Amino acid sequence: MSDRPTFSLRQSLALTAVVASLATTSVILTYQSLRRDYRTERLKEQVGRDVAEWEAKESENPSAPETPFDKPEWKWEGEYDESLIREQLTRNYSFLGDDSMRAIRNSYVVVVGCGGVGSWAATMLLRSGVGKILLIDYDLATLSSLNRHACATLEDVGTPKVVAMQKFFKKIAPWAQVDIKIGLWRKDESESWLEGADYVFDAIDNIDTKVDLLAHCRKNGIKVFASMGAGAKCDPTRVQIADISNTYEDPLARSVRRRLRLNGVHGGIPTVYSTEVPGQVKLLPLPEEEFQKGAVKELGAFDDFRVRILPVLGPLPALFGLHAATYIIMDLAGKPLEAAEIKNRRKLYTTLERNMSERQARVQHAKGENVQGLQRTLEVNADDMALVFEDVNRGRTTIPHQIITQRPQAVHWDVGKPLTADNMAILTDKDAKKHEKEVQIEGKNPADVWGADAAALVARRNAEVRSCLAYRRG
Repeated sequence: MSDRPTFSLRQSLALTAVVASLATTSVILTYQSLRRDYRTERLKEQVGRDVAEWEAKESENPSAPETPFDKPEWKWEGEYDESLIREQLTRNYSFLGDDSMRAIRNSYVVVVGCGGVGSWAATMLLRSGVGKILLIDYDLATLSSLNRHACATLEDVGTPKVVAMQKFFKKIAPWAQVDIKIGLWRKDESESWLEGADYVFDAIDNIDTKVDLLAHCRKNGIKVFASMGAGAKCDPTRVQIADISNTYEDPLARSVRRRLRLNGVHGGIPTVYSTEVPGQVKLLPLPEEEFQKGAVKELGAFDDFRVRILPVLGPLPALFGLHAATYIIMDLAGKPLEAAEIKNRRKLYTTLERNMSERQARVQHAKGENVQGLQRTLEVNADDMALVFEDVNRGRTTIPHQIITQRPQAVHWDVGKPLTADNMAILTDKDAKKHEKEVQIEGKNPADVWGADAAALVARRNAEVRSCLAYRRG
């Protein structure tokens, strides 16, 4: 008798049905894949033809400063294949859901200022599905702006930034409506540009214009997100989002906040900024020809410096723009973020200041000196403590180097010199008591107590504090 298994007629029919079903499914999937690939290729070809025709029209009618809005209009001639759009945005649909993506795709966002920050924000708003975007900027793409701009290429140098962006955006999402305005947003002149906007992103360098735009949006109930200064910054871990009323260590934010208060606006504007104090970065000298262009204060947060001459490390403006785009997208999706302000440990800085004051009183008492009026003569405050502890010592002790402690203490380093922000060190509680006894009371040289290497490190840290203080004063 044969050992081979025998199959009943029913089993044979079932196996045949499974094989046929698999074959049919394979044919359907192959057809769908080929059909999708065909539609995708048609879409790419159509975009290429439309962009080429648009560029040809643009070259025949180049813009001039006298007629900044005289630009050929982009017209999409292809089909809006919803399945391809949804496939392009599939990760966003998976993350946010259909209802949120519907809101995003039906939204209208105005981006005012399309340099390093604005171009990155606008690019990610588009890539995330925002259906209508208005780009506003007066400036031209330059060689020096290519280190930080999201869209501009060598071919775009000498052309308006918004034109370069519009051309680039049409290659990403031709179904989106991308309009441009080549010019400055001005109070009482350009307010109509914001009509119907669900959100406005402010990436303007000009302080007066920035304040006018933010005040107009707040007073007219238009949601607005603002970017502060990305120039002269290099630490990505210090970039954060906070209300304009709670920003610090940012000269531009400080100036904007003060002027907004004069306009009756005391907060309610989410802002991306950096808590970094870039004391090691030098401002570039202002050429004489810049003075001939008008008031040098008009475009910068510092007297006699334009924003354009601030050194800029390319990734930082991109980070600012990506922070902004993420915040706006989530808000449009109906899932607003509650920004965690990562550095504002005001209680800690106040404690450092109080402990320093108490230590100075003990030292003076031990030396038989009068401690009355100490609080009035102490030149170090909580803001100085934040600078020394966070920005210079990176939230760690100076001695021993790079130690994170639950109870950091700030001490008067060289008692032969006045107690100032640039004459301190951060120590553990135990080491602070040792420093108080041996250096502050007994008068020993800090280098003899802590060693020459430690003294050299403190000297470098205090030099950095002086540089930061000079930068803070502008």
